[in-house]
Amino acid sequence: MSAQIACLAEDVAVATALRVELHAADGALVEVAVVRDEAGDLHAISDVCSHGQVSLSDGEIEGCTVECWLHGSRFDLRTGKPLSPPAVRAVPVYPVTVDGERVLVDVDAQL
Repeated sequence: MSAQIACLAEDVAVATALRVELHAADGALVEVAVVRDEAGDLHAISDVCSHGQVSLSDGEIEGCTVECWLHGSRFDLRTGKPLSPPAVRAVPVYPVTVDGERVLVDVDAQL
């Protein structure tokens, strides 16, 4: 499967995240956080924290990171790597394309 519409660009304000559910090529449901960082760039990252199994889209956006609201782990939006404990495993990051106002995410092609 290729990139699919996740949302409209206007749906994601600066320093916020939007939780969306997309389907992978194998039919699996993938929970994605579409995030606009403080510089205004859009990112797509797994919405599930690798430590606490909670929604990252409910966390705080600072710079180009998202903080898990439950235990405070911070993840780089470009790489998915944890920048602070307790998380030690990265979360998947997906390619984002903006086509006009449409934000497209490819959950089958992790970065």
